[in-house]
Amino acid sequence: MNFVEELRWRGMIHDVMPGTEEQLLKEQTSGYLGIDPTADSLHIGHLVGVMMLKHFQRAGHTPIALVGGATGMIGDPSMKSAERNLLDEETLRHNQEAIKKQLAKFLDFESDIANRAVMVNNYDWMKDYSFLSFIRDIGKHITVNYMMAKDSVKKRLSGEASEGMSFTEFSYQLMQGYDFLHLYREHGCRLQMGGSDQWGNITTGTELIRRIAGGEAFALVCPLITKADGGKFGKTESGNVWLDSRYTSPYQFYQFWLNVSDADAEKYIKIFTALSKQEIESLVAEQQAAPHLRPLQKRLAEEITVMVHSREDYEMAVSASDILFGKSTSQALRSINETTFLQVFEGVPQFNIAKEQLSNGIKAVDLLTETAAVFPSKGEMRKTVQAGGVSLNKDKLEDFEAVIDTSYLIADKYILAQRGKKNYYLLIAL
Repeated sequence: MNFVEELRWRGMIHDVMPGTEEQLLKEQTSGYLGIDPTADSLHIGHLVGVMMLKHFQRAGHTPIALVGGATGMIGDPSMKSAERNLLDEETLRHNQEAIKKQLAKFLDFESDIANRAVMVNNYDWMKDYSFLSFIRDIGKHITVNYMMAKDSVKKRLSGEASEGMSFTEFSYQLMQGYDFLHLYREHGCRLQMGGSDQWGNITTGTELIRRIAGGEAFALVCPLITKADGGKFGKTESGNVWLDSRYTSPYQFYQFWLNVSDADAEKYIKIFTALSKQEIESLVAEQQAAPHLRPLQKRLAEEITVMVHSREDYEMAVSASDILFGKSTSQALRSINETTFLQVFEGVPQFNIAKEQLSNGIKAVDLLTETAAVFPSKGEMRKTVQAGGVSLNKDKLEDFEAVIDTSYLIADKYILAQRGKKNYYLLIAL
């Protein structure tokens, strides 16, 4: 597989240094991508880089995931308008372990293949490097003029709201450049990948390798992902879409991808899945023929939810999604976990009821008019029941005087009432 060609048709190349493609076609090559460990989970903004590493390994090359324990203590000024908070070593170590578990779903770190993925932490080679040694060994090879010419520095210094840039941040590109030099020496690493905002830092590394080691190294960066409407990719009203289910549940994760626009779905399915060109072209044709069926969004959501979470989580997310569109059953409702259940019905009217009433049994008509005001009157409820328009837990209510007891409770706590096709009410037994 031609790695550069693979990324090119997927729309994943913003810039590539001359000679990169030739080097990768000539021999198995090690290449790295840096990941900032400021949280104990990756979010979907990281996934472009992770997919680059995945395709790199698929193409027969050795991917190196560098977790920036040292650089994470400083903070990359690229695309930032303010300096970030610095993290302590204990927090960084915890974050690194969590990130490795997530990366293992995309990369092969364990098998005995020749291009097994490698994970490194730049804190390991920076922690004992004295300041005097660093500025003597590395700093003297790169001029201030060279560093000032980088876009990441110029933007920070010329921004209207800028308060300037600390020396700590200014030194970031030298440290990242040294990472590349270190990996070139220790792992034979010849390529660094990243987002387009990293081009300046990466080329500082190739320059250090040329000046200090007399070697040749390469750079490849992907575009920053945006939405078709110009909005920021990966952000929702509640913030980032995380890979860790503690922060973003599989249901919410699945919903994010399911709800992207047609234009974004066509772009994202190339970037965030490993589906072949032929499969994607076939899905695009299906979408054009029947856009209301949304085959692109459905397949995108399936592929990426299974990859990040599991097939089981994906199936539960689909079951949960079906609940709102009338295709679900009482059994499916009871099969999803309580967290997902509450997320599906977030925002619907809720009524607290006494569990004791259910223990003794209560007529449906009394439950849905007097105890919980789902209907304004018994007469209206009778008419709606007769028209087949009332359901409890997705089962049609045939008799408005049916006795409702604790056997109706989902998770020993909830009853879902439905009036008509779209009006849901959550009864919570306390």
